[in-house]
Amino acid sequence: MVPWLLTRRLPLMSQNAPPTSFESFDDLVDAFRKHVAPNKLAYYQRMGLQIVMGKREGIWFEDAYTKLRLINCHCNGGVFSLGHCNPRVTGAVAAALGKLDIGNHHFVSAQRTQLASRLSATLDDALPRVVFGVSGGEAVDVALKAARGATGRTKIISVDGGFHGHTGLALAAGDAQFRDPFGPNLPGFVQVPFNDTGAMEAAIDDETAAVILEAIPATLGMPIPEPGYFAAIRKLCDDRGARLLVDEVQTGLGRTGRWWGVQHEEVIPDAIISGKGLSGGIYPISATLLTREMHEVLDSEANPFVHISTYGGAELGCVAAQAVLDIVGEPGFLEHVEALSERFAAAFEPLPFELRRRGMFMGLRFGSEAEALGALLRIMQQGVFCFPAGNDRSVLQFLPPLILSDDEAGDLIDRMTKAFA
Repeated sequence: MVPWLLTRRLPLMSQNAPPTSFESFDDLVDAFRKHVAPNKLAYYQRMGLQIVMGKREGIWFEDAYTKLRLINCHCNGGVFSLGHCNPRVTGAVAAALGKLDIGNHHFVSAQRTQLASRLSATLDDALPRVVFGVSGGEAVDVALKAARGATGRTKIISVDGGFHGHTGLALAAGDAQFRDPFGPNLPGFVQVPFNDTGAMEAAIDDETAAVILEAIPATLGMPIPEPGYFAAIRKLCDDRGARLLVDEVQTGLGRTGRWWGVQHEEVIPDAIISGKGLSGGIYPISATLLTREMHEVLDSEANPFVHISTYGGAELGCVAAQAVLDIVGEPGFLEHVEALSERFAAAFEPLPFELRRRGMFMGLRFGSEAEALGALLRIMQQGVFCFPAGNDRSVLQFLPPLILSDDEAGDLIDRMTKAFA
């Protein structure tokens, strides 16, 4: 364990955390090793990252045992973009408890209908149909199923090193390290390098149902799309009868300074996939926004129940998501995100890393994985939490909460500057 975490572990006594049956840190670790994930625990122990989230509020969370406070600049890939336990989101859900539950997918739902209409409005109804799920992977599966059904084709093209989830079709479209341990990949899935229009042109053919891309591939190290990249792929898909699907699970809902990251490209895809931040960090919910043509295969006259999700669009989740839309849609919110982004860019310019940035979706690229890990430990010593990108560990994913005040942004910049002093 790194020296700065060699702090005496105290009993979990925080009044802000729910009670547990573990009287000590060692008891918790032993039970985690026995019942949850022993090798994941061993990895954390090697890195010295045995953090147990205790009290959490706004931009901060606290280790339940050491009381170490950290500004959350990973936000679980954007789940906590509006901070921990945002009072407007928790207040909306608390007010609905006892009146709503998950609802029933067999019935018409006012909560699902209102949320769907508001999500569609973020794109001026260019994608007017919405299918709800629980996780980003489930939402990706919906988009891929719809593309195959709409085109009658099976080939799916994605990007080397990208990530779309751990469920069936989403897993097949993702990186090999996550699917190879479970047997051969599903047929019909092809991957090409990111930002390589020529490779994409060679791959898209008359058998291609869809191209699926993250607006910015987070797990790949957050490389920014080259100018014209998305527009070129949109044209290729149109010319060859394929569908363009954009995964905005991490980049959506204001993270890049616009509702959706793909809006920077001035391209309208056939589907946008949303998750993580849609939940407000309170109640799991995801959404797939679709064209009418793509949605028809999921809601056909012959079988309108060909796709259902028992917990998808849970009415309590819709309440949380609508509170998220209320906040992101407030006048000045997206402009605040852009202003914060410019401020971080100026402050980080003299620091020893390459800044990959679109709004507050930022990656800190170092010369090597070892250099990035050393930087991570120095950053955490200053009370800031971020994390390496899974498929390019020379990059630290840096996703501060979008609700940072000007003073909090200044404090965060000071901490980052001290980490590299």
